[in-house]
Amino acid sequence: MDLENSFEKIYRAYFMEVYSYVMTFVKDSEQAQEITQETFYRAVRNQNSYRREASECTWLCAIAKNLCMDSFRKRHKNESLDQEIPAIGNIENMMLDKESSLQIHQILHSMEEPYKEVFSLRVFGELSFQNIGLIFGKSENWARVTYHRARLKIQEKIL
Repeated sequence: MDLENSFEKIYRAYFMEVYSYVMTFVKDSEQAQEITQETFYRAVRNQNSYRREASECTWLCAIAKNLCMDSFRKRHKNESLDQEIPAIGNIENMMLDKESSLQIHQILHSMEEPYKEVFSLRVFGELSFQNIGLIFGKSENWARVTYHRARLKIQEKIL
């Protein structure tokens, strides 16, 4: 399959999923579109590095996440120190801000298990939900729900 057909195939199959995922990070449709386009470009350009250990969508979302984090770092690196950092609605992005990170670590320290460990494994260990489920002897869905509940608990205590 040539490069153009390969790009068209994955683009049609996963554009909305990747775009929606990116929107959870950046909250700006124009920036989300740019990052989504760059995600597909890099995926096609580096398709030989895809090891098929995860689904194509998971692989694309991992690329998108890295691009979002790169974008976030660049934006904040270029800001002067006296500028206020904008409020961030996403806990993972808040981990990049030192003050917010400390607050999240304090909240996390006081959380009960398994929320504390599931959140830590997902955010700090960057483990998949499937692997987190395996560690606990539970399902992938259990890991997703537990992580989501941990995030909600943290968000409640931040506000």
